[in-house]
Amino acid sequence: MGQKVRPTGFRIGITEDWRSRWYASKKEFGSLLVEDFKLRKFIKTKYKFAGISKIVVERTRDQVVVHLHTARPGIIIGRKGQEVDRLKSELEELTGRRMELKIVEVNNPNRSAVLVSEDIAQQLSKRGSFRRTIKRTLDQVMDAGVYGIKVELSGRLGGSEMSRKEKASRGSIPLSTLRRHIDYGFTVANTTQGSIGVKVWIDLGDYADEESGDGANAQAGQAPQKPKKTHKR
Repeated sequence: MGQKVRPTGFRIGITEDWRSRWYASKKEFGSLLVEDFKLRKFIKTKYKFAGISKIVVERTRDQVVVHLHTARPGIIIGRKGQEVDRLKSELEELTGRRMELKIVEVNNPNRSAVLVSEDIAQQLSKRGSFRRTIKRTLDQVMDAGVYGIKVELSGRLGGSEMSRKEKASRGSIPLSTLRRHIDYGFTVANTTQGSIGVKVWIDLGDYADEESGDGANAQAGQAPQKPKKTHKR
């Protein structure tokens, strides 16, 4: 089962937190869900070069709180906070609600599957070699101190007549283990030959290790320490 579904959706409510944190009646639920979609699409389109990995929406009775996880907070904040004020007013005009923005900085973009997939898609759009791009990405992400990475490209790779899939992986990707933090990202690269789908899986280790602080070494770029095997006599 874990091999066939999106890893984040598979873990939602068990080890992974929700991306939209609010409760609504059956009458209002549909309109608020569409509003969340429009809000996310507007931000991702407007700041597609800001390295936004995740957008979390929280709603209270009188306002909407948006948490923007970004690798380049300076682009969104702007000079003296002018850009973030402009974005806040545009979102208020779009939704008709009182907005509050909270910027969360992503320390290492190579540990975010969404940002890694967007980087691959950007290189493919610039007519980069897909094999060279995959190899460079695998090296960069493994150097960031993760346990494993898997990349899958699908489409007219290298301008071939027929579409096909290309996979590459390093390390471990235990997709069926729920206690394992598997980050997933999907992006579409628009090239002159057609669209290429980019999927990325990154194994960040156990959730328990991240909470206890063992993930701090990995974020600093150090390779995670694997437990030593003990042999009983």
